[in-house]
Amino acid sequence: MDQITPVTAHPELSHPKPGIVGAAVYAKGRKVKDLDSIADAKKWTAKPGHVVWIGLFEPGDDLLHEIQQQFDLHHLAIEDAQKAHQRPKLEQYGKALFVVARTAQLIDGRIAFGETHMFVGPRYVVTVRHGASSSYRAVRERAEACPTTLANGEDFILYSVLDFIVDEYAPVIDQIRSEVEQLEDSLLKRTLASHQIERLYTLRRDLLRLRDAAAPLTEVCHRIEHAEVVQIDPEMQPLFRDVTDHIHRVKEDINSLREVLAFAFETSLMLGQSQQTDVTRQLAAWAAILAVPTALAGIYGMNFENMPELKWQYGYFVVLGVIGAICAGLYWRFRRNGWL
Repeated sequence: MDQITPVTAHPELSHPKPGIVGAAVYAKGRKVKDLDSIADAKKWTAKPGHVVWIGLFEPGDDLLHEIQQQFDLHHLAIEDAQKAHQRPKLEQYGKALFVVARTAQLIDGRIAFGETHMFVGPRYVVTVRHGASSSYRAVRERAEACPTTLANGEDFILYSVLDFIVDEYAPVIDQIRSEVEQLEDSLLKRTLASHQIERLYTLRRDLLRLRDAAAPLTEVCHRIEHAEVVQIDPEMQPLFRDVTDHIHRVKEDINSLREVLAFAFETSLMLGQSQQTDVTRQLAAWAAILAVPTALAGIYGMNFENMPELKWQYGYFVVLGVIGAICAGLYWRFRRNGWL
């Protein structure tokens, strides 16, 4: 399982109680009040037409147990929320849903993963964030700005958070695509350096992890859309279908980038092998040329007394001329064949 990026402090934790990002009650899409205490949540969920939306970030065990008591959450779901190392999934406990989604951000050139756990039940939604992820405050503000859609209650809140998570994959993919294009441009100009080849492999591995994080959300949205779990408002089902379409596009973009990275990696290896072949040819050609004077010098360097040309007046000049002619001929031939 991918490592969750630990976070010790966060500026968005403005609620008086540590671990709570936001807590509010809504009625007909409009905020009724902010909850200063979680202990008040249960009484609001008993009122028809009201919905409680609580956002948590890196909550402690005591806070999770308090949430469990307020909404009668299943203890297995609470255990999963405490561990924060879960695969994306959807589980149903009575009338409540427990949804796990993986979040992603690009930090220092690497994809850091986090998790969001969502408890969705009659007239309440609790989101629990762990690790690397963007704040859901923007989601809350957009929802509050459109009371007509927020009036759909917990169904719309669940859709809004899932849609935001999937949309946040896009900036990660765009940044990686930009880097891949730069590596491709470098590859066309010269052979990639070893650290660039390592980067290609790292990006391809990170994209695989991102695909593994995003792909299971397709099944989650499919089950919600087709009412295989707690009944979702029919008007909301097309929205979850739209999230499914976004996930498919994310998967296609990831697969496309991984193919490009694979081609770039193979091309880099082939260019490197081609360069090595050229160097080998050049060395072989020069070795063949140098072998001629070496051989002739070796022959005439033997200390035999009865050598035919040993006492010839013009022997030295003839041997030099023969060496030069043969070397020049070999050089011309290798040059013509592209070895030099």
